[in-house]
Amino acid sequence: MSGPSDVELRQLRCFLAAVEERSFTYAAARLGVGQPALTRAVQALEAAVGARLLERTTRRVEPTPAGQRLYDETVGLVARLDDALRAPCRGSVLRLGFTGLLPERAAALVEAFRKDTGAGVRLVRRDGAAAGLDTGEADVAVVRGAAPEGTRGPVLCHEERVAAVPRSSALARRRVLDWAELATLPLVVDTVGGTTAVDLWPEGARPRVSCTAGNLDEWIESVAAGHGVGVAPRPAAERRPHPGVRFVRLRNAPAVTVRLVVPARRAHPLADRFLALAERGGADRTERGGSGRPLS
Repeated sequence: MSGPSDVELRQLRCFLAAVEERSFTYAAARLGVGQPALTRAVQALEAAVGARLLERTTRRVEPTPAGQRLYDETVGLVARLDDALRAPCRGSVLRLGFTGLLPERAAALVEAFRKDTGAGVRLVRRDGAAAGLDTGEADVAVVRGAAPEGTRGPVLCHEERVAAVPRSSALARRRVLDWAELATLPLVVDTVGGTTAVDLWPEGARPRVSCTAGNLDEWIESVAAGHGVGVAPRPAAERRPHPGVRFVRLRNAPAVTVRLVVPARRAHPLADRFLALAERGGADRTERGGSGRPLS
């Protein structure tokens, strides 16, 4: 049999969220857990304290008199406990590595992490497949494509690919290009932090690499200079406009997988907290650009 000494903090958090949201569905979404898990946590809490705490109707969740008393007694305690648990992290800084551009989700994730832990985040741009994780310059990294060897972490989102073409070329007058068309065109490739390689096309129908670059800036300048066309995630079109380059929508192009990764072993404790927040917030979505503006 369980008793008050068996109450878990997780159960109290679920109960408090259900009272404040007046809904198991909204409470579960707020905590980033499944609704069945939240229901089980509340039921376990009721068993431990020996009282029914919530009345659930088809529309709302309401605390019973016993539930309201428990809420009033514990809401301040849990808030103070949360503040105490954040205290060791105050003054700490998590180094978030990235290559090129951060996905749109990163800003909200960083803000949620700051609120959850009290720690700061320092952005570290490193042009490399592991974005500074392999050299110890980052604690957690946003990478595009396959997860680097020796790392682990969830898929954060997927990004659409767009084509970058010289404004002086006839292609700049096109509204849409097909992925297969690029196989007949010279290709500019960022070999360090880029996401596009010729093996993405079928064997026997692959473009010729006309120019290589070592970072995003070199890549976009090479396209502007007319060395060939490029392919990049859509955020490059929205946040790195160039007077000599036009970004064109691509049809049938494979999406870019964006991952959040940490070292497979001995990851920084705050880095694991960062990953947990990302997983609670959901992943595996496709980002199509938040501005809604057409490509330039």
